[in-house]
Amino acid sequence: MAQAINTGNFEALVATGKPLVLDFWATWCGPCKRLAPVIEELAKDYDGIAIVGKCDVEEDEELAMRFRVRNIPTVVFIKDGKEVDRSVGLVPRPVLEEKIKAML
Repeated sequence: MAQAINTGNFEALVATGKPLVLDFWATWCGPCKRLAPVIEELAKDYDGIAIVGKCDVEEDEELAMRFRVRNIPTVVFIKDGKEVDRSVGLVPRPVLEEKIKAML
């Protein structure tokens, strides 16, 4: 299951050294709802290899602002604490998976 990521646990997750896939979303966002099952699948498939999580922009504006998220869904790919890639909008699983593999 995708982990809930917020300002409170973000630094600890980065400190694990694992690549981080962070989906910024909101409950009212239709494309976010359509992307959610893909994020859950990726979380399951990459368990132990990468951290795949979600940040509700309505609940944690601070983290969304830190990554300059202007549209949702936005998936940010983080390695060694730095953003290395991002995907904006509803994209197919292979696109996201390719970006994850590039971090490994």
